[in-house]
Amino acid sequence: MLLKFGVEMDTEAGRFGQGIGPEEKERLRRGRVLIVGVGGLGSPVALHLASAGIGTLGLIDFDTVDLSNLHRQIIYRTPDIGRPKAAVAAARLRAAYPNVSVECFQERLSPANLPDIFPQYDFIIDGTDRIVSKYLVNDGAVLCGVPFSHAGVSGFHGQTMTVVPRQSACFRCLFPVPPPEGEIPSCQEAGIIGALAGSIGLLQAVEALKSVLRIGTLLTNRMLIYDALQEHWRTVQLSRDRQCPLCGEQPSIRRIASIESVNEDCG
Repeated sequence: MLLKFGVEMDTEAGRFGQGIGPEEKERLRRGRVLIVGVGGLGSPVALHLASAGIGTLGLIDFDTVDLSNLHRQIIYRTPDIGRPKAAVAAARLRAAYPNVSVECFQERLSPANLPDIFPQYDFIIDGTDRIVSKYLVNDGAVLCGVPFSHAGVSGFHGQTMTVVPRQSACFRCLFPVPPPEGEIPSCQEAGIIGALAGSIGLLQAVEALKSVLRIGTLLTNRMLIYDALQEHWRTVQLSRDRQCPLCGEQPSIRRIASIESVNEDCG
């Protein structure tokens, strides 16, 4: 039961909110979601999508587990230190959720492999750290026509939005070009609150499920911003930019360019 403004509401499917029927269950079973970066954001996304019964989960990450990761990258344990993240996460998910097909890409995401990987999936989770990685995911998803969830966390602050290519604002509609290298601190430099990364990652998992199930309203044309210190959420309204170099009326970006072939986990 859920109490809302003093009124008791029944949470039984079909009576409270939007129920999950046979058609939605089949979409979930056939659904394919790719997580780029299995770190502070990607770890909770992977666990919750697998536990929800997503049909296929793709994991791409070239990094290895480090001691500094363990407070926020909840899919890993101390004995995993030094081992490849994608392989460790895939093995753990397969053992816990044998009905979920887990595809492992133990490699960097780059303009070379992105065109072969992204079109295989229905939805993409951006769990990367460095800003150039986020532009790569954004550009690749838009050019491949695959919806994705953008997110970023730093210190006590987080943000997330969903992009449906050619229908909603993309990351370049907000920030047409990447800032100079070093202007935006990495997760390691700024520090990350593990629970904050988990909170934003869970929102990404929900967006993936809504997209696969084709229910609810996605977080498109809106940026959800969270200030954990003040415990304050706010939503910034967005709109597509006609002058966007990627999805505007006269785009200058028509192929996946080599911004930088990196794919670092989120924190």
